[in-house]
Amino acid sequence: QVPLVESGGGLVQAGGSLRLSCIASETIFRITTMGWYRQAPGKQRELVAGIGRGGSLTYADSVKGRFTFSRDNAKNAVYLQMNSLKPEDTAVYYCNAVDWVGQRKDYWGQGTQVTVSS
Repeated sequence: QVPLVESGGGLVQAGGSLRLSCIASETIFRITTMGWYRQAPGKQRELVAGIGRGGSLTYADSVKGRFTFSRDNAKNAVYLQMNSLKPEDTAVYYCNAVDWVGQRKDYWGQGTQVTVSS
């Protein structure tokens, strides 16, 4: 079973909105913290929003006030609502889950492309 399955990417004009979804297997959802990363061409993968080991929710400075992370325990899902999108938000977005028990183990989704046109 694929641990993380993403959906919701696409092409949108600047100022538009998209909502990304990530469905996790029940086991993964229960034992991990989850978040969203992105990777633009030629750049390193960076954290966009997510819940850390201590339970705090963190946003990248570049998305604060525009993106909203949410979690639905009943659906084993996390979401990223992206509003007021900018061309610099263009990237492949990855769902991430971290198992902190013992040695850290990361799970990654397949990635979903978000393209924002100017």
